[in-house]
Amino acid sequence: MMKNLFAILFVGMLSVSAFAQTKVAKIEFKTDVIDYGTIEKGADGVRVFEFTNTGNAPLIISRVTSTCGCTIPKKPEAPILPGDTGEIQVKYNTQLVNPIRKTITVISNAETPTVALKIKGEVIDPNKTSLLDKKDKSVMQQ
Repeated sequence: MMKNLFAILFVGMLSVSAFAQTKVAKIEFKTDVIDYGTIEKGADGVRVFEFTNTGNAPLIISRVTSTCGCTIPKKPEAPILPGDTGEIQVKYNTQLVNPIRKTITVISNAETPTVALKIKGEVIDPNKTSLLDKKDKSVMQQ
């Protein structure tokens, strides 16, 4: 009778531990920051964040948003299977001559459901020169 009780408890514990190992997607980015550096007005503003699903369940990216309308992110539409890679494309409006400091928020079914990605850099207008660039001329010569 005691052996049967131990056998039933042992089988019960095995089945509970099997159910405890749930399948979960995990998102792992190659980098969470892309530095555009200094780029000229009108340059190509498209960059790509690459990631891998390192989990054991399909990764579904439900939403990708940006902190402003000058940055347009594009998410993959299909689930990313375990071990597969994917990308989030980000297009910054390089007609805006400004420093770039933007955050892209990725929401998915991953173990860490919200991930913040960042882009940085500066867009300059090569046709505009600052007063500091004219320092070799005196005020009278300008």
